[in-house]
Formats: sequence, structure tokens, C-alpha cells
Amino acid sequence: MHHLENTLYVMTPNAYAHLENATVRIDVEKEKKLQVPLHHLAGLVCFGNVMVSPGLMHKLADEGKSLVLLDYNGRFKARLEGGISGNILLRKAQYMAADKPAITLEIARAIIAGKIKNSRSVLLRGARETDNADDIAKLDAVALSLAQSLGNLKHATDVDTVRGLEGEAAKNYFGVLPLIIKPQYREAFALNGRTRRPPLDRTNALLSFLYAMLMNDCRSALEAVGLDPQLGFLHVVRPGRAALALDLQEEFRSVLVDRLALTLINRGQVQESDFDLREGGAVLLNDKGRKTVVVAWQERKQELVQHPLTEAKMPIGLLPFIQARFLARTIRGEMDGYIPYIAK
Repeated sequence: MHHLENTLYVMTPNAYAHLENATVRIDVEKEKKLQVPLHHLAGLVCFGNVMVSPGLMHKLADEGKSLVLLDYNGRFKARLEGGISGNILLRKAQYMAADKPAITLEIARAIIAGKIKNSRSVLLRGARETDNADDIAKLDAVALSLAQSLGNLKHATDVDTVRGLEGEAAKNYFGVLPLIIKPQYREAFALNGRTRRPPLDRTNALLSFLYAMLMNDCRSALEAVGLDPQLGFLHVVRPGRAALALDLQEEFRSVLVDRLALTLINRGQVQESDFDLREGGAVLLNDKGRKTVVVAWQERKQELVQHPLTEAKMPIGLLPFIQARFLARTIRGEMDGYIPYIAK
């Protein structure tokens, strides 16, 4: 079993991360703010203007730990990697599988089936937890439409059709997701569809920030098992785009990110004051908001769940690693087909 190590997120502007003996030390204006043993860390993620010493970069590369650079808003900028790990035969099998339409379709269809099932679970749970009859009816109606999408997915004959069904299901899902937000928070956290670059409301800003961290975890999981995160089956391959990591995160979006975002809003853990409005209508988390969300994300990853396939209890943060292994086994022909993670 892969051990769930911590990811160190550095968000303070002008912070300096460097190596001190066998620890990572974080200084701000030459004053020590944090010191963590290196062996406790899976990687280092730096937001915005954070300085990293060459010595620490080399040490991270030597030990196979990642250094990820994100911009202030969480968008991916760069990643430091050591030597490519994993069995070259697995990557060769991955490249060959990506050229076979039947295999590509099968994997893409399984990924989206997992996403739609988990999205439906979020809506049905929301319907159970509200007393508003109109909201229940709307949530149930979209949950039913998602069930119909699953039926249509079985008959998809190409990946473009799969993408079309996913897009329609996502539009319907996000159309009623605000109904799960408690009435007293709906005005401040209004969600008018999914907007990304830039997010145009507080809920979209929160989702985008969390998706960026999920994406980084999925990419790390794929690299850990030896797969090439650039070559996907569902998402179109483009230079600089981690298409397979985008594929893997789809089944986790609703149950890991959306549920957490709704919890943070409904419990009042994130508030209007945690967001800034920028020119052009962009809405972004500020320093205080980002720290709240990162802490909640780390705590969420430590929660235990029972994996429906292995029946083993594990931290939520290990789920991408387990699914990356299933994907590798599918590509090698050791599994009849990819089985996505379905939350109970």
C-alpha cells in the first residue's frame, strides 16, 4: 500500500523554501516560519512568488519528490521532475492503447460513467438533506436525467459522443448544484453555470482552486505507477497538457471537490470576505481564503473511506493512487476493463 505523505503548500508571497539538513525550512523576511522533515513530504507546491533554493530542488529531484509551481490562483505553471520512473513497457503499452479506438472508447466511457454516477450521488444526497419540496423535485429530476445519460453512454460508439454526453450531464448537474447550498448563503455563493478562466463568482473560484489541487494529486498518482500523464484517452492531447491526469480526476470531481466546497459554504467556513473581485469580473480567493481551503483539503484527504472494489479502508488521498494502478492494470491487459471509483 502506498503511504499517504503530506504535500507542503507554500502560499505566502516572497517566502523562501530551502534545505536545512534533512528538513525543508520556510523563511519569510529571513524569519523561520516552518520546518518540516523531508521524509514526511511527498512534494512541495508553491503558489505565486515563492523562492526555492537550488539545493532543495536537487534534493527533491534526487528523492523523487515533486516540486510544483502554480500561479497565485492555483493554475499550473511548471513541475520539477527527476528521472522518469516506471516500467518503460507500461508506457509503451499506454502509447499503443491510445492508438486503438476500441480501447480508447472503453476507458473514456468508464471514466465518464464514474463521473456521472458520482455526480448523481451528490444530487441525491442533497435532495435527502433538504426540506424544500421544490428543490427536492428539481434535484431528483436532474438525477433521473443523469441516469438516462448513463444509459445513453452504454451505446456511445466513439469518444466524441462520450464527450458530448459528459458535457450535457455536467451542464444539467451544475444547473441544480446551487440548490444544495443553504438558502442563507445562496446569494453570496450564486453559481451561474461553470466558469473557469476566469471564474466569475465565488463558488466557481472555490471549485477551480480545489480542482487545481486535485489535478496535481492525480498527476502525481499517475507518475507514481509509471504512466505518462500527458497521454490521455478522454481529453484531447495537446502540448503541455496533462491529458491523462485530467481523465483521472473526472471521477473524483463531484465526490471529493464539490462535496467539500458545499460543506465549506454551508458551514460558513468560507465567507464573502475570503474572495476578491478583480478587473473584468474575475473572482478569486484571497490569502485568507486560500489558507482555509488548503487546510480543509489536507484534512479531507486524511479521512478514511472503504474502497468499493478492494473493500479496504484507506485515506481519501490514496484513492487517485489506487485508481491509477487499476488504469495501469487495464492498459497491461490484467483487467478486463477499467473500473472507476464509485462513492457509496
